[in-house]
Amino acid sequence: MKADTTLHPASSKRNYILQLLTVFVGFLVFGFSENIKGPAIPRIQSDLRLDEMQLGTLLSLNSLGYLLACTFTALLIRKIGIKAVSLLAFGSMAVSGVFIFLSHSYPVLSGSFFLMYIGNGMLEIGLAVLGARIFVKNTGTMMNLSHFFYGLSSTVAPLISSGLMTVTVFGHMLDWRGVYLIILMLSMIPMIPAFLGKFPGDATLTEDRIPLSAISRDPVIWLLVAVLSFGVISELAVGGWLVNFLEKAYGWTASSAAGMLSAFFLCFTLARLVLGPVTDKIGFALSLILFSAFSGICTFAAILWGESGAILFAIAGVGIAPIYPTIMALIADRYRQGSDTAITFIVTLMGVASVLGNYFIGAITEGIKQLFSGGQEDGAGLLRGLQAGYGFIGLCALLCSVSAYWLYRHLKIRGQLM
Repeated sequence: MKADTTLHPASSKRNYILQLLTVFVGFLVFGFSENIKGPAIPRIQSDLRLDEMQLGTLLSLNSLGYLLACTFTALLIRKIGIKAVSLLAFGSMAVSGVFIFLSHSYPVLSGSFFLMYIGNGMLEIGLAVLGARIFVKNTGTMMNLSHFFYGLSSTVAPLISSGLMTVTVFGHMLDWRGVYLIILMLSMIPMIPAFLGKFPGDATLTEDRIPLSAISRDPVIWLLVAVLSFGVISELAVGGWLVNFLEKAYGWTASSAAGMLSAFFLCFTLARLVLGPVTDKIGFALSLILFSAFSGICTFAAILWGESGAILFAIAGVGIAPIYPTIMALIADRYRQGSDTAITFIVTLMGVASVLGNYFIGAITEGIKQLFSGGQEDGAGLLRGLQAGYGFIGLCALLCSVSAYWLYRHLKIRGQLM
């Protein structure tokens, strides 16, 4: 069989539009599924009576589903194609919404989230691989544009989640279970263009692909792992911990805290829309250094300034937003014939870091709280614990910048800057 050497579909403009709809709407739904948890987590914690350590463990254990999906998705793509993998990912996310709705205990909820994260992991790999194959020109701009839709839904997700949890339907309040059911059922929408479209690259011959052994020997891949791991911990942790921080540290209402999370994602979304061309102009590696450093500085400034500086938590989204799509753009340019392998390798290791990151935030928060609380569950001990835990998020952004500097230095010495 002849190898498919084109990244854009050769068949028709209609097919390309279906591919774009799969990517853009897919990221839109992905953003909803990932970021309704901000307002939901305090309710889940209260309903199931979980402490901060259990909460961090819950998020970490459920991230294992995401990690597991990362390990087998590339193989599935090669065996059954991106189309089938995309349909499977969207379908598993919809089914997980039903299971979350029926969850009334910690173990059942963990299992339901585990399934949702498997769908999320498969979807993220699938969309990233599809994007790497079809975005040949202005890669940084197009990658940021596709991830813009993730940021767009992430912006409104906390407000929608917070609002829906107070809605009564047939005499019953939706609460967090009903919200997850409604939002995750939206996964069925992008199944339509995914089903109707044809996807490029699946016919690439095995001998034409860059093998994993060759990719794993490239020092750049390990630097990318470091940059992406620290960057994604700093990005994803905000969705899980910012609302919790604002409600418990400053006594904010659920709606006000959700509003600040939405402000973070508004900055996040606009940055991806505006800064994509900047990454193409000044280079991927330099962009990573500057943007992640800005995010880390804003986060620490917000913590040190106190409640009056809380807006800096939102502004930090400007810096962290371009990290993931810029890494994907760099991978797409550097590993054209092995993008699926490179993306899977990097994202899998990033998943390990994400699991550890949520665990560390929970452990740091609980540990510092106990150290300063004197047996009390609120007051100065809790505040110091929350500040220390959130400070870890800012630290990861700064470590992302440091790792990006070493990446920039390595590529510059070899004349490989992109």
